[in-house]
Amino acid sequence: MPEGDLVSKMLRAVLQSHKNGVALPRLQGEYRSLTGDWIPFKQLGFPTLEAYLRSVPAVVRIETSRSGEITCYAVACTETARIAQLVARQRSSKRKTGRQVNCQMRVKKTMPFFLEGKPKATLRQPGFASNFSIGKKPNPPLLRDKGNSAGVKSDAETSLYTLQTTLGNEAFKDIPMQRHVTMSTNNRFSPKAFIQPPLQIHLSRTSAKEMSDNLNQTVEKPNVTPPASYKMDEVQNRVKEILNKHNNGIWISKLPHFYKELYKEDLNQGILQQFEHWPHICTVCYVDYGFSENVEKSKAYKLNPKFCSLSFQATKCKLAGLEVLSDDPDLVKVVESLTCGKIFAVEILDKADIPLVVLYDTSGEDDININASCLKAICDKSLEVHLQVDAMYTNVKVTNICSDGTLYCQVPCKGLNKLNDLLHKIEDYFHCKHMTSECFVSLPFCGKICLFRCKGKWLRVEITNVHSSRALDVQFLDSGTVTSVKVSELREIPPRFLQEMIAIPPQAIKCCLADLPQSIGMWTPDAVLWLRDSVLNCWDCSIKVTKVDETRGIAHVYLFTPENFPDPHRSINLQITNADLWKHQKDVFLSAISSGAGSPDSKNGNMPVSGNTGENIRKNLTDVIKKSMVDHTGSFSTEELPPPVLLSKPGEHMDVYIPVACHPGYFVIQPWQEIHKLEVLMEEMILYYSVSEERHIAVEKDQVYAAKVENKWHRVLLKGILTNGLVSVYELDYGKHELVNIRKVQPLVDMFRKLPFQAVTAQLAGVKCNQWCEEASMVFRNHVEKKPLVALVQTVIENANPWDRKVVIYLVDTSLPDTDIWIHDFMSEYLIELSKVN
Repeated sequence: MPEGDLVSKMLRAVLQSHKNGVALPRLQGEYRSLTGDWIPFKQLGFPTLEAYLRSVPAVVRIETSRSGEITCYAVACTETARIAQLVARQRSSKRKTGRQVNCQMRVKKTMPFFLEGKPKATLRQPGFASNFSIGKKPNPPLLRDKGNSAGVKSDAETSLYTLQTTLGNEAFKDIPMQRHVTMSTNNRFSPKAFIQPPLQIHLSRTSAKEMSDNLNQTVEKPNVTPPASYKMDEVQNRVKEILNKHNNGIWISKLPHFYKELYKEDLNQGILQQFEHWPHICTVCYVDYGFSENVEKSKAYKLNPKFCSLSFQATKCKLAGLEVLSDDPDLVKVVESLTCGKIFAVEILDKADIPLVVLYDTSGEDDININASCLKAICDKSLEVHLQVDAMYTNVKVTNICSDGTLYCQVPCKGLNKLNDLLHKIEDYFHCKHMTSECFVSLPFCGKICLFRCKGKWLRVEITNVHSSRALDVQFLDSGTVTSVKVSELREIPPRFLQEMIAIPPQAIKCCLADLPQSIGMWTPDAVLWLRDSVLNCWDCSIKVTKVDETRGIAHVYLFTPENFPDPHRSINLQITNADLWKHQKDVFLSAISSGAGSPDSKNGNMPVSGNTGENIRKNLTDVIKKSMVDHTGSFSTEELPPPVLLSKPGEHMDVYIPVACHPGYFVIQPWQEIHKLEVLMEEMILYYSVSEERHIAVEKDQVYAAKVENKWHRVLLKGILTNGLVSVYELDYGKHELVNIRKVQPLVDMFRKLPFQAVTAQLAGVKCNQWCEEASMVFRNHVEKKPLVALVQTVIENANPWDRKVVIYLVDTSLPDTDIWIHDFMSEYLIELSKVN
């Protein structure tokens, strides 16, 4: 098929997946996200992308708005309808969430933020670095007539370019690229891997020449019959061994070479003619889909070289966390049912010959970890707890109570007994065995199940969020508690116990108190504290189930302490509604420390587990609160602030990172050399505040606090207090404005007041404009935001408050090998071109 026809077909498929059309600036990014390549309009003989699009009216319908914005629509064609439906289903389901998850192979991020590259502080300017002349950028094209020439990139193009650079040059540079399979061992059918084009191209690109060379080679077939004395069984075993060593298969023409290299003897040429009669040893593999099957010889033809321009599209991957169960036929069926024919986001954990990955289904409202879903699907169903409506359960332990009144319980059952026996065996194992490096978790990832030491016992945890290479969030599978821990505190489950441990389903049952009055509304800190004080960690509570909500995975229950069971008038449900606990009071503490299994020893002391009543908990809780008040009083100071961050003097340059860019008149810089210190501080804040006391404080405007934004703790300046329980904060290290719940605001202790606040507001020097239009702001943002650059300082405007300091700087992109891009020159030229159009 001519290249122009192929581009037209793929372009129609891209446009059909967008019912409302695609704006011209975004078209290249959308096309690349589906095909892995840019639209090659120049190779097709057109000076601009728009000129090419207007040349194919049978494929593209172009509309121009009053403001001059060009939108492209598909001209209907049934031939590409199937592709469009598949892509549209994925896109529409993602867009309803108001956010998008990148559905491409991407390297696992192991830092709070992922910095692409680093600035080269070697400005090609007289007096700074070299004899080079100042690099100049060609006239920037306008967004409405952009094409894919150098200059302005849309959001999609920018992110894709960065991803391509990262994966292509770093993530896979050490991966052997033997990916083109024509023969493989005939093992049990393995799930077909459907993976997005960008990764496949990276994996295959370096082998394109090898593919072409091997296709042009023919295996000579002389009439040679192996001698009768030839040990055919031995040869077959050797061939099978070779194929097992090369999981992705090998070319037949290469087999004699591998055979001689491994066994130091030549392979009889007659053997090559026998392969078609050895289906038990090898097959013809579908190199674009990744599965194998036997076909009749008459249906197999030599591949014409003209079909070799596109790299083979399938590559093998391993699902992380499932290695120990790889031979389980039930697991194979589960993986196949959850993955085949679907599009996933893929995180690469290990750059091996066969990459180790985690798959995410991003088509729904929440991302679903496929690896974790597979593990849950193969749990031993006989060990699950199924609560029955109207049934009574005794000897129930309440293991965790959340701030919204949700509680987690353990009910005596076969699974819990087996879990406790297994954990005792693991205790003995670690007690007798010297702790080696193999016991530590070297490769953490979301969904991984491992062990954590708490209150002198090893407990099961699942990694739920990896903040960095040092800090992560875990959920205790058998108590429901969530906390942040250091990676070094986790241990691998010993291999001899791993399969048994994975087979036991989580033993924490999510519950809520039934029939509470609707007037109660939001749980107050006092109510949560009273509930924790009354029942948390009691071993012999009782519950009566009134309803089981399967969709939400929660049971509605009546809860009883031992002395009140089974009197319905003395249930916890009625006691908590009658108590005066629903009025907000100042300075009420919520103790995360008393939340049982989720509290590490290192932070929370040694609180004993309570006996038959809540008295021990009540006493210990009081002690903890008193201690926390003393600790906070001694460590919290509203006056002490860190020194201002060190900036270069006017006329000097410095390496910076741009976390936020609104327009050239307002953006934020971070000193590049200090970023590693900020990463460490962020990790320590996550670990500290996840296990410290949650203190409800009387907040004040223009004061510095710690606040939890999404899953991370930040140093913030409180800018305003809203009436709906939210506060407006300014992130002092990243320059972002956020709204957070007032309960997520905590005192910023002294240990986090040492490092200077890293965000400094900035203005671009060398360009004058009183008001920046949205189009120009987007151009600037696409060129500088979330990028490392070199800054030449013009002016530093000091202020008593470090967050009010301002700097006027020139920005220079030094990422290209031969040319420096001075952003102010670029923006000035863009404004000139924009004024001509307007």
